[in-house]
Amino acid sequence: MKAIVKTEFNFAKQTQKYTGKVRDVYTIANDILVMIVTDRISAFDVVLPKGIPYKGQVLNQIASKFLDATSDIVPNWKIASPDPVVTVGYKCVPFPVEMIVRQYLTGSAWRAYKSGIREICGVKIPDEMRENQRFETPIITPTTKAELGTHDEDISREEIIAKGLISEKDYLQLEKFSLALFECGCEMAKKQGLILVDTKYEFGKRNDEIYLIDEIHTPDSSRYFYADSYDENFKNNLPQRQLSKEFVREWLMENNFQGKQGQKIPEMTAEIVENISNRYIELYEKITGEKFKQTEYADDIYIRIEENVKNMLARLVF
Repeated sequence: MKAIVKTEFNFAKQTQKYTGKVRDVYTIANDILVMIVTDRISAFDVVLPKGIPYKGQVLNQIASKFLDATSDIVPNWKIASPDPVVTVGYKCVPFPVEMIVRQYLTGSAWRAYKSGIREICGVKIPDEMRENQRFETPIITPTTKAELGTHDEDISREEIIAKGLISEKDYLQLEKFSLALFECGCEMAKKQGLILVDTKYEFGKRNDEIYLIDEIHTPDSSRYFYADSYDENFKNNLPQRQLSKEFVREWLMENNFQGKQGQKIPEMTAEIVENISNRYIELYEKITGEKFKQTEYADDIYIRIEENVKNMLARLVF
């Protein structure tokens, strides 16, 4: 199975290219971004050695759908999605933190809690909570934005403001936007028989206005539980059926890899790659309620992407 793991385009008026963990971002005329969501996959802040076919399309199309659905809450960077793996949008100056909203004690928060920690990012967590237990109200646990190859670091609201990373006025607005976006995401998930467990949001500024940037409510940035089995599983201390990238992390941990120095990434066999690809397609269909339409991975896929982007850029005025 083929996968899009690297792009090397040179668009008209291109001024910069940034290669992230899973995205290649081209800056046009210092004002427009062309974000190509590749099939690269990362976990524990490490890019794994093989791409996952259709993963980029899944993430791009879910994000595009949710950006459109939440544009009445906060302006976002998206202009259009001219190709299944591409979003074109406005360049914003990003805030140096990611806003993590959590409604349940799970994932990394649970691992920290289990080790005895009772405060995460300045938020106190009650004693005697159980894995996957719902908080009374959603909590926000921000992290600093990591450079490629480094880890995100937890940080509190107080530290963010004290260090001058974000002004108090802007940070409080980011919290309001994050909670409103999360509430919308929860309502959309509920319609699909899902629970939005936790997610992350990234914001930036353009012309002194706050914009939502990057992806939103995708399985790479969010965790979902199946609503119909949550209560029974929680009551019986059983693992939750979930939709997220957590299954990739679990596979890595089962094979003794958590991104720590000296650890070796387990072999990604063709079967493993295909299974992950199928799980991502399942995620798309469950989250959106729509049938996933696979775009053909032909030899000229890069030509298709390039032509679609060029046609889109030709219609924009710089």
